[in-house]
Amino acid sequence: MEQPALSTNIPSAWYADFFTCLPNEFWRRAATPEWTAADVAFVETRLGLAAGSRILDVPCDSGRHSLALAARGYQVTGVDLSAEAIGNARRAAASRQAAVTFEHRDMRDLAPLGVFDAAVCLGNSFCYLDPAGTRAFVAALGRAVRPGGGLVIDVGGAAESVLPGFTSAPRTMHTGDITVESTTEYDVATSRLLSHYRFAQGSRSLDATAVHHVWTSGQLGALLAEAGFVDLSRHGDPDGTPFVVGSGRLFLVARRE
Repeated sequence: MEQPALSTNIPSAWYADFFTCLPNEFWRRAATPEWTAADVAFVETRLGLAAGSRILDVPCDSGRHSLALAARGYQVTGVDLSAEAIGNARRAAASRQAAVTFEHRDMRDLAPLGVFDAAVCLGNSFCYLDPAGTRAFVAALGRAVRPGGGLVIDVGGAAESVLPGFTSAPRTMHTGDITVESTTEYDVATSRLLSHYRFAQGSRSLDATAVHHVWTSGQLGALLAEAGFVDLSRHGDPDGTPFVVGSGRLFLVARRE
């Protein structure tokens, strides 16, 4: 795949048009049930959830974590801006007779949904928004979680994860009849990871660019503290491994003050 020139003109709201049928179907196939089960077990273990707790899953994508949490007896509300993903999540809930509420809305617009016992942001979606948007999202989470309630955030774009051994080498992935070619660039001027994708399925293809704004672990901790979260812990894997430089993921766990 020919790599596009590094561009500063990618819309800040790139995600509004990115998550359509082909990209969403690829990720639905790529995310295994084992991944989802490990994430949900981590949430339960770290937050010590009471039976029937109200949980906010934002953004929820096609609902895999929402449905898994609901299957364990929690009252779940999933929020996502992708109409295609929300439609798929609602159909999946109906087919399983799962009592999950799915809301098609911006992840910063949480006030109408009320207050929750816990919130989760899983699946590496936390860094999609620009810095101002991320601050607004974290502030919204602070208002959405009750005092004493819990929070788990999964970050794939932390600086300590992205920068060690960074490579822009092309990559090809397959899930059934969907093939994805990707190249990645790092924009040092804005601390952004630009991932250029070509999705192909039969005669259909789609070229799209995803953006992850890169934050250090310390900066993320400060953001959460500003929003009223305390008792922060950092993990590099759902099994509870401590987060270190080079960890592929950063799980942040905190409590609303």
